[in-house]
Amino acid sequence: MRTIDVGVVGTGWCGGIRAVTCASSPLVGDLHLAEVRPERLAEVAAETKAATATADYREFLDAVDAVIISATPETTHYPMARDCLAAGKHVLLEKPLALTLDEADELIALADAGGLKLAIGYSQRFNPKQAYVRRCVADGTLGRPVSAMVSRHITRNLGNKIGGRIKLSPAAMEATHDIDFLLWCLRPSRPVTVYAQSVCGVMSEAHGVPDCTWITITMDSGVVVVVGAGWILPPGYPNFSTTTIEFVGSEAALLIDDSHRDVVLNRMDGGVVFPMSTMPGERVDHVYAGPMADETTHFLEAVAGDTPVLVPAWQAREVMEVYQAADASAESGEPVRLTSPE
Repeated sequence: MRTIDVGVVGTGWCGGIRAVTCASSPLVGDLHLAEVRPERLAEVAAETKAATATADYREFLDAVDAVIISATPETTHYPMARDCLAAGKHVLLEKPLALTLDEADELIALADAGGLKLAIGYSQRFNPKQAYVRRCVADGTLGRPVSAMVSRHITRNLGNKIGGRIKLSPAAMEATHDIDFLLWCLRPSRPVTVYAQSVCGVMSEAHGVPDCTWITITMDSGVVVVVGAGWILPPGYPNFSTTTIEFVGSEAALLIDDSHRDVVLNRMDGGVVFPMSTMPGERVDHVYAGPMADETTHFLEAVAGDTPVLVPAWQAREVMEVYQAADASAESGEPVRLTSPE
């Protein structure tokens, strides 16, 4: 398998994880970084021994085979991905794929025309518990799927951070992971109707976005799934996330506790915290606890070995349709029927 040169755009929380993962991978030759904050750029460049470090990602496009885009705000995703794909580079793009379906279609068309990989960062597909759910659906362990429910909540520390930089709902920024997960499990069945309700209070006053959204999705197979996502848990362990999954079939029911309450640290000066409880995960000395490092390595392997990516952009586009329909339904109070694929 050949080595590849990789650029990482944005070296914040997630971009930093991906940059360190790239730096430690034998598949990566030279690593190039782009970050608009000089102090953070210098910090990550020193940690990863990056070949180059710049404020402008366009400066390294000629030198790389693939680009990982972890930049914020989310308005940057489409123009950056467009530039990279137009330059003939494979792209791993954090969700959301784009802000409009037209933008998503343009990016997908660019990748297809260039024979390029365009993967979207739905890291929870690399969570072993969620992978186990999908296997139980695929191999018939659960029998015929009947219903599913996923409830995900994060602290207002992260909710304020996300809601304060762009007006995207918890459906678009949090439930999106679980919509992707459920559609992944249930393919080739497709979503046909979406009904959602949101609660507004804390976040609406601060950022003009809902506190939580509950979404009911009816599939063309008759399966009904419910996804709940909120971001106003009291402040706690940095970026704490708690998730519950219930998947019911005709022959079995699968209940998953991904609440991160299995490791508890109780401090005199800070109370109870839950280490290793973030969605992307975190490094613990010589190991990495969480899915994002595995997701990054998977993308590197796909580019270096010319194999398919686990989260192709066309699947992320379908997720966009669902969460945009959820936002529209929550606003109108009416179900939204999705259009059939051409």
